[in-house]
Amino acid sequence: GDHAAEQNAQIPDEPVIFFKPRTAIIGPNENIIKPKFVKQLDYEAELAIVIGKKAKNVSVSEAENYIFGYTILNDVSARDIQFKDRQWTRGKSFDTFAPSGPCILTRKQMGDPSDLYIRTWVNGELRQNSTTKNMVFNVYEVIHHLSRVMTLEPCDIIATGTPAGVGFAMKPEPRFLKGGDTVRIEIERIGVLENKVVEE
Repeated sequence: GDHAAEQNAQIPDEPVIFFKPRTAIIGPNENIIKPKFVKQLDYEAELAIVIGKKAKNVSVSEAENYIFGYTILNDVSARDIQFKDRQWTRGKSFDTFAPSGPCILTRKQMGDPSDLYIRTWVNGELRQNSTTKNMVFNVYEVIHHLSRVMTLEPCDIIATGTPAGVGFAMKPEPRFLKGGDTVRIEIERIGVLENKVVEE
């Protein structure tokens, strides 16, 4: 919600869906590789859902039963490519553009995920400071909408959207990631995901 507001974007009726390939996934303390031709590299701290069993046409009220657990995902994005294409897949699909971790917290361990703080630091500077209560669609609504379109499989990872504070929306001018930067994301109860940016 607050990320939509910082872009002056209209709130959608349904979640916008795009895919990131498994080749984008890296773990904690692994390097985000910035391709030579990407000029506008950005971060997005997101609560991620890990699906526990096959889900198709799941209601909002049933959705919790299909969750195995939760982790952190950094939806790294090449904004110059994303905005040029006017759709999101290519700009978000480079190798290393989905740092995830540091663990999977089970649904039972997590409890209610509706008001968890989400914070991002770049080189120690706080950039994102929000909570999951600002999500446009809660985790159960996300599963409901996705499962109406596609069958969700065990181990599928669903990122749920990022709060305000991303680099491209910063004032007075955007602040993009560069080689040597460190991105640290913390989500309440899950822990910390930290990755360094390295130039290709």
